[in-house]
Amino acid sequence: MPKLESRTAVVTGGASGIGLAIAKLFAREGAAVEILDRNVEEMDRAVAAIVADGGTATASPCDVTDAAQVDAVIRAIHARRGRIHILINNAGIAHVGNALTTTPEDFERVQKVNVFGPANCLRSTLKFMVADGAGGVILNLASCVSVMAINDRFAYATSKGAVLSMTYAVAKDFLAHNIRCNALLPGRVHTPFVDGFIAKNYPGREDEMFEKLSKAQPIGRMAQPEEMATAALFLCSDDAAFITGTGLPVDGGTLTIR
Repeated sequence: MPKLESRTAVVTGGASGIGLAIAKLFAREGAAVEILDRNVEEMDRAVAAIVADGGTATASPCDVTDAAQVDAVIRAIHARRGRIHILINNAGIAHVGNALTTTPEDFERVQKVNVFGPANCLRSTLKFMVADGAGGVILNLASCVSVMAINDRFAYATSKGAVLSMTYAVAKDFLAHNIRCNALLPGRVHTPFVDGFIAKNYPGREDEMFEKLSKAQPIGRMAQPEEMATAALFLCSDDAAFITGTGLPVDGGTLTIR
């Protein structure tokens, strides 16, 4: 049997990268996937790909930093599906810079998307999970930098540390409502962002820098988005029914054998 048969899964940032891989895998496992994203063209392609593969998916344009907009979108999804079983807080942005080179504007922008965004989605979704009285599962995309330091990630590391702490708080506060909340701590994942970052900052040296960044992880390569999706499926399925309040590293050994 599919692991997520007849369940509704909301995936923020589900139109590309890790979010898209999660949306596709969850749909193959029987979930009705609801993608929230800002890129309408990418959302349309994502939904078309899922439907062509025999899955069920709908997309809603949504800026997760806008609490009122998130409320309206989540309310519409609940009305359409009858229940929200799973929330994946995946939408996020990156930033390169230390405490001196990161402007106040950049710092605020990263926190709005990476911290306020998940908080808005949690608040809106938890209302229904609690009111419906049937439990639920929440998965937040944190990062290895939630618990370790790498160069020039001041704003990003701050935001992902907050996401991990948020995970612990929700897991504790909603335990009695049968709502599980966990986080993924990815290492470096090969997404379009990585390719764009390398092209922008190292023109003419793309292959060299890709290899360098890949070998910086103990396992010797970057992860693929599908590998994050597999871990997400485990944590959101009944296979992980005894797991809550956990940050799961999926990092090629970065945290333990680097």
